[in-house]
Amino acid sequence: MNERFFSLPEEKRQAIINAGYRVFSQNSYRHSPMSEIAAEAGISKGLLFHYFRNKRELYLFMWDQCAQMTIQVLTRYGCYQQDGLFESIERGIRAKMELIRLYPDMANFTIKAFYEKDADVCAAIQESYHRYFNFKADQVRVNMDPTQFVPGLDISMMYRDMYWASEGYLWEMVQRGEVDMERMERDFTRLLAFWKSIYLRKE
Repeated sequence: MNERFFSLPEEKRQAIINAGYRVFSQNSYRHSPMSEIAAEAGISKGLLFHYFRNKRELYLFMWDQCAQMTIQVLTRYGCYQQDGLFESIERGIRAKMELIRLYPDMANFTIKAFYEKDADVCAAIQESYHRYFNFKADQVRVNMDPTQFVPGLDISMMYRDMYWASEGYLWEMVQRGEVDMERMERDFTRLLAFWKSIYLRKE
């Protein structure tokens, strides 16, 4: 990737990033033309290739940006510093909602990229996903007090169960089109209350 991309004004970088998310989220990797991304960003195709050598480089950059921005926002919201798991999850939900507001097409892109089967990018995406997922899971478990849960609970499986349910919910909302943030907050509040009733030790 050309370092000139990072010397662009923030507004122009945001435009290119959002254009990439939008086009890649609407099509498969193979059927996402660089010319369409350039047009969405308001730049020429030649200039886009000036910043990124090829489509694969841009695609993997977009994926890595998703992971890095998610971790940055989760860190800023204090998600990894909580002793209580559900406090961490609640902060994580607010963090992800902020990301969706900033990058409306990012969530859809993330899911499509995860299931992308094109040999040009598939292996790199899967390797990156597992690296970032394990990082997030480990960061949460570092501060987790096991005595808050019901005795004998498989904490790792519980964490994965809640993570998969949350990601599945976000995927369903994204697939519907425009995300209703107020509804998401209500639904996650109810879901958290349900999880607490199952997993937390009764006083």
